[in-house]
Amino acid sequence: QVQLVESGGGLVQAGESLRLSCAASGRTFSTYVMGWFRQAPGKEREFVAAITWSGSNIYYADSVKGRFTISRDNAKNTVYLQMTSLKSEDTAVYYCAQAPTTVAVTTKALYRYWGRGTQVTVSS
Repeated sequence: QVQLVESGGGLVQAGESLRLSCAASGRTFSTYVMGWFRQAPGKEREFVAAITWSGSNIYYADSVKGRFTISRDNAKNTVYLQMTSLKSEDTAVYYCAQAPTTVAVTTKALYRYWGRGTQVTVSS
């Protein structure tokens, strides 16, 4: 089993920044893909960003491209999501997820393990 724990959420003003962290523990895969998803109230959980083990392949949702940056520290089994120029529409619960694949994927169903999420609220 893999446990994922997100941290770093909070309440910020529009235009400000936040950095989310996700620590993985348990049976981690040596070549796993890590991703971030988010779910706003009344909406489906949506893809935000994904990164492969080496960091050579990274994908972003169009809505966050240029504002969010995903990165990882494999020595610490931690993945990060740096969020800048935050907007009110970024308000959501942000989830970290792990997919047992070497290819960066954006499809929610391909992620096997999920964290419990961290709330990000952006006030305008």
